[in-house]
Amino acid sequence: MHHSWSKYLRQILAFLAATTAVGAFFGHGFWGLLVGLAVYLGWTLVQTRRLYHWLNNPGAGDEAPESVGLWGDIFDGLNRLHQSHLRTRDRLQAEINRVQESTNAMRDGVVMTDARGVMEWWNGSAEYLLGFRRQTDRGQYIHNLIRNPAFKAYFDRRDYREPLEIRSPAKPHLHLQIQISLFGEGDRLIVAKDVTRLFQLEQMRRDFVGNVSHEMRTPLTVISGYLETLVDHVDELPAKWRRAITTMAQQSSRMEALITDLILLSRLETGEQMVSDHISDIAALLADVSADARTLSGERAHRILVDVSEPHYLRGDESQLRSAFSNLIFNAVKYTPAGGEIRIRWWADRDGAHLSVADTGIGIDPVHIPRLTERFYRADPSRHQDTGGTGLGLAIVKHILLNHDGKLEIKSGVGKGSEFICHFPRQRIAEQPPAES
Repeated sequence: MHHSWSKYLRQILAFLAATTAVGAFFGHGFWGLLVGLAVYLGWTLVQTRRLYHWLNNPGAGDEAPESVGLWGDIFDGLNRLHQSHLRTRDRLQAEINRVQESTNAMRDGVVMTDARGVMEWWNGSAEYLLGFRRQTDRGQYIHNLIRNPAFKAYFDRRDYREPLEIRSPAKPHLHLQIQISLFGEGDRLIVAKDVTRLFQLEQMRRDFVGNVSHEMRTPLTVISGYLETLVDHVDELPAKWRRAITTMAQQSSRMEALITDLILLSRLETGEQMVSDHISDIAALLADVSADARTLSGERAHRILVDVSEPHYLRGDESQLRSAFSNLIFNAVKYTPAGGEIRIRWWADRDGAHLSVADTGIGIDPVHIPRLTERFYRADPSRHQDTGGTGLGLAIVKHILLNHDGKLEIKSGVGKGSEFICHFPRQRIAEQPPAES
């Protein structure tokens, strides 16, 4: 590079020396130098004009202008850069076209927006599932096209660990699962999946469980009533029937408990049991539940410790909260050996309010923890006969916490006891006690 510049400098100096010599031959050396400088300046301006015209006129052609000397090398270098840029642009465009073609082939709707929600691109499935129109909707805010408060809150929250389910704004009979990913400087990649069939299957399951539970309740109530009558007069029955009647009464009670839990879970899932916004005194509620737990413990003499910190008032449905807390505390009593300790603690911090139920029981293998809130799932099926549970308690707890914008955390290990923690958001905390009626 330095060698080439020295060559061009020598050429310029040689040209100026020649014009000066010609001028000196005629007795005007200074004017010869000025004419040489003027000629070189004029030639440079012409080349600069050609370069400017080529750079600012896309229709002038892909090839750079031809020239010689320094300007010839400049044009050749710019031409090489330009051709490399064109090849890179064509390659990137081909890759973009391929990505768009493959995305258009997806059955899921894909939408790209900027950080504010301005729509930049979407595939064909998004047009079908969400009703977008390519001719008119580009540049529109996606909130103007998907007018759903839950979607806007989900979009603005920037916490996309869990998907959102909504109805399609264009086809209300379709149920969509929305998943958003962040990329770039807050830009969003939105994927809409049609989950209508799964929604219908889940709805059929809920309806089936709810209907069957209601239909079974009446005949089972009749059977239980007659069995209770027989148990009250068991001494009057033949000896060979006494054990059978007592066992039948016990199993009938378990069946009633199971149906009660199924009906409650069905109502929680379908939204029939709406959450009230009353203020519940958690200290009083836990005092009642812990008293019932001591009664359940009976001769097993568990140490049940309750620690409630301020504030201990929560906005929510007290009946549902009582059911959730009872399930956790009664489970601790059932699965903790006699003389064990159960610690119930309520506290609040900047993350929200929390209820911890920890025991010194037999514990749970961590491999089972992700599935504990499934219906009828049991970490140890052999304990079913001993505890008399229905297998629905933790599923009920999970749905009650979801109704209160909360979540359940489980910590446990075999032989190390268990801890179940209910987390509630800060907006559920009430600073003042409930008003007197």
